[in-house]
Amino acid sequence: MAALCEGYTLCGLVPAQNRLCSGLRGIEEERDSDHVIVTESTRCATLYKVSDQKPLSSWTVKQGQSLTSSAVFNTKTSEYVAVSDNKVIRIWKEEDILLDKAFKATVSADVWMVHCPRGGEPVVLFQRGDVRLLDSLLAAPHQPVQEVLAQEESIRWSTSIVTEMQQMVIFTTELKGDHFLCLQRLNPNSLQRYHLEREEPGLSPLSFSTSYRDKHICLLYLYPNGHVYESLISVRGSGAGEGSEALSLPRSLILSLPVGDDLLEAAAAVVLDDAHVAVVGVPHPCAGPGKDFLCIWNTNFQTLQAGKEMAGKLYGQLWSYSNKLFIPHGKTLSVIPFACPKSCLASALGKLKQARAEDSRPPALVPSWNNILHGEKHQPPKTAEIRKTVSWITDEDMCLLQTASAEEVKKEVEGLLTRQDVQDLQLSLGQLAVTLVSRSLAEPAFYTPSTLQQLVHTQCLCHSICPDLVALALEKKDYFLCQLCLQFFPDIPEVITCACLKAFISLPDADAERLSLEPDGVSFMQILISREHDQVGLQNGFTSTSCEDEDAGSGQQRRRKDEENARNPPEPVCPVGVHKAALINEVLQAAYSDTFLLPHLKDLSSQHVILFLQYLQFLYQQYSLEAFPQKHSFRSPSQNQVSWIGFACCWMLKAYCRTFTDLLIESSSCVQVKLFLQLGKIESSLQQINEMKVKEDVGAYSIEVIELF
Repeated sequence: MAALCEGYTLCGLVPAQNRLCSGLRGIEEERDSDHVIVTESTRCATLYKVSDQKPLSSWTVKQGQSLTSSAVFNTKTSEYVAVSDNKVIRIWKEEDILLDKAFKATVSADVWMVHCPRGGEPVVLFQRGDVRLLDSLLAAPHQPVQEVLAQEESIRWSTSIVTEMQQMVIFTTELKGDHFLCLQRLNPNSLQRYHLEREEPGLSPLSFSTSYRDKHICLLYLYPNGHVYESLISVRGSGAGEGSEALSLPRSLILSLPVGDDLLEAAAAVVLDDAHVAVVGVPHPCAGPGKDFLCIWNTNFQTLQAGKEMAGKLYGQLWSYSNKLFIPHGKTLSVIPFACPKSCLASALGKLKQARAEDSRPPALVPSWNNILHGEKHQPPKTAEIRKTVSWITDEDMCLLQTASAEEVKKEVEGLLTRQDVQDLQLSLGQLAVTLVSRSLAEPAFYTPSTLQQLVHTQCLCHSICPDLVALALEKKDYFLCQLCLQFFPDIPEVITCACLKAFISLPDADAERLSLEPDGVSFMQILISREHDQVGLQNGFTSTSCEDEDAGSGQQRRRKDEENARNPPEPVCPVGVHKAALINEVLQAAYSDTFLLPHLKDLSSQHVILFLQYLQFLYQQYSLEAFPQKHSFRSPSQNQVSWIGFACCWMLKAYCRTFTDLLIESSSCVQVKLFLQLGKIESSLQQINEMKVKEDVGAYSIEVIELF
């Protein structure tokens, strides 16, 4: 399921005086995915390193002059190109300080935009539709420019892309309410012209976006009524030549966005991949009429995947480079990283089970540890080359590991790890870990926690090669080592995962707070719980304690307070402490199969089950309300993993049917009556579904939504 990650500010903005424009002319990717050029609509172009959120260089034209096109970067020459005052082409390098002293050439006609796609040549698009390569234009700057467009026709948007065969310039125009798409090939030089189908009278596209896939150019355009259309143009066809009548361009409606009662004024849609579109300035379906949202929609299944409210006015501008969205809002230009996994029905519905977050996977994994350890014939995979490992542990070393004190073993292992590159020594590290774990199990007085933690940190171990390591950590109550194993071992069996969950839930909060754990997971919960306390704690320096003392003798006031609490339920409160929650989060992020997990959930007591479900409910509510957006710098369960609550509830009900029945019997009659009333509603709804006639026109693939009231 697509996700929007925690964003950060790249720079401040100086919006135009009418406040309808962000003040940005454009944003272009520079030498790599971590550098962009931001061009203001007035006089300045600035180079930023995105990850550091700081400017590296800035260039400004003189007072009275203005930049009229976005600055672009030519990767082949390491030069920047921009246009000032519509006719002056400027070229400079990063070390140039004064823009006015750099190269400049005045051309014979007004320029609309300069484009330089990655892997392509800089091209100049003139306002009257003519396209020239920059090099050929600079050879004779005053050469005449053709009038490609009609007298009253104007360019509205343009871009340039590079395919396997050639580079193309794509731009849209408007003429008396009609909109056209022009496709200019550079080699050979030819122009194709298409006529866009009319929308409702008076509606013009708000934004355009293109992508290239399967030898077709995909044009995406958004209208004020929320309709998002897609048109495909083959790059192989010759189409209409210059001066020919425009061809009709077929389109398909891929999204019908909720716009409310008013038409959109400042909105944009950008293609992210073949199944996802980012949209800004469109109301969130669940948040009322406000339009200050950035959303990701799945076009295959018409589902909203992620949404984020943006503070300040939106200007209908949005750029996407290297899995990062650049969006101006208010007086800020923000960067919002995003993730769009492969589209499938399970991910679109938020039901795809993710085995482990990408950033927690070990960089390398031996295909079969058992084959290596036990001498069975081992065939390495064809897609990876496994380098031969050299045994670097001598008999003398093994003897020391089996007889020396814990402190001597620690020093010996530290020395062994510095001998060679650890990445080439996976087998030997596994033998070393097995030796230490076996001795620790045989000799209760011997245990080297820091050494075992150091071995796990190498990310060269897994559960298969040292199956007793997690069990040893649980026996020694070394929860930090358990946490590391859950992070770095992708093959922990469900029985061990449930054993860890049971141990973490059983751990008293006071004991958990004294543990030294990985800081990322702890920091995540500290911020999450602190936000929760901010919501339900002091209000204007006043707490409810004094009220409870004053109302202690008044039954009528207590009943009135209970009724008020029933109408306004309290904010969700985390039922466990920070460190205990960080440990439980590691279990949520572990790989599992529900088939194998269910039998072992029965090992949890009813009290542990209830506490676990309360914690899952707390996380689910926080994520649903977007109380704390996730950050990449924190180790935290994703929203899909938090959705484990749905599966967990079903499993718990299966595993604890009798226990839950006993709890209901012990409950008050009021609770039982309410429960049975709800069960009766479900029964009647199921009967209605059973009586419904099956439609005969259902195709081979369809999704039908049945609403029950």
